[in-house]
Amino acid sequence: MTQRIAAQRLADFARALLQAAGMPADKAQAVSTVLVEGDLMGHTTHGLQLLAPYLADIEKRSMNVDGEPQVLSDKPAALLWDGRRLPGPWLVLRAIEHATARAREAGTGTVVIRRSHHIASLASYHRRVAEKGLVLLLASSDANSASVAPFGGLDPVFTPNPISAGLPTGGLPISVDISTSTTTNGLTNRLHQQGGKLPAPWLIDGHGQPSDDPAVLFKDPKGTILPLGGLDSGHKGFGLSLLVEALTGGLAGHGRADPREGWGATVFLQVIDPEAFAGRAAFERQIDEVARQCRASRPANPQRPVRLPGERGFQLADQQAAQGVLLHEGILAALAPWARKYDVAMPG
Repeated sequence: MTQRIAAQRLADFARALLQAAGMPADKAQAVSTVLVEGDLMGHTTHGLQLLAPYLADIEKRSMNVDGEPQVLSDKPAALLWDGRRLPGPWLVLRAIEHATARAREAGTGTVVIRRSHHIASLASYHRRVAEKGLVLLLASSDANSASVAPFGGLDPVFTPNPISAGLPTGGLPISVDISTSTTTNGLTNRLHQQGGKLPAPWLIDGHGQPSDDPAVLFKDPKGTILPLGGLDSGHKGFGLSLLVEALTGGLAGHGRADPREGWGATVFLQVIDPEAFAGRAAFERQIDEVARQCRASRPANPQRPVRLPGERGFQLADQQAAQGVLLHEGILAALAPWARKYDVAMPG
């Protein structure tokens, strides 16, 4: 790990690099904010670790930086965009604004985005919606690559296809962010570069043997990441992966049936206003009681009481906002060449 650095310094550094690379100020502000929020919450594979490859894609013109998404369909509670390979975090924040306005009016608002660039950590978007008393459902896929095999198969079809939700409560929101695979590309790539191993056999090699070694993903015949549930109950993760494909590529009308364009995302985003149903107070009363019962459940390990999804991430974010962000080793080293290239001072 590196030294602690103030979150604002990291955001300013990221924004300066993105602007130096040609990204307009409003988009650079959105991307830098979302990336640093990922690191604040401890999602170190989906925070500033993504900045160097984002900059590389800008340089290669695989990420567009100018203009607006194209509206392909516009209904009272539903919107479809062609993201034109614009920055993913900026597109998602814009989509949240549109979906929120429609949810306040119609009860729900859904925005589906095809041809977005990568959208970073899904958990980074939950709190800003849930603290307004709204429910956020967010899922993404990337039809441009495949690293996860269907249950019972050897050849990859899916990406980790995360599905997530931000839920309002009377206190900290609940933040559910689940890959429909046993692990992510970000973690396996990092461990492979470090020569490390996974905590359990979450992969299979090219011959179908379980493995905890990310190197099997890079050998011939290539191995794959297993669906969530692994070899025993991976049919559940397989089913969830198919659901994400339907919500993203299916509703977008653009996905694995189309030519690949480069690293990116197809996004499903829905905001639900509980006031259109039983009301926010009734929603929070029910969720707070479920949360109370979960916390009251006797822990299997007395040293590890039950906690709710997102609880540790939000607590860590508040702590690191006050004390500085502890970046994962290697992140600043990967950004140093970009800082030299664009004459931007390092934050360390």
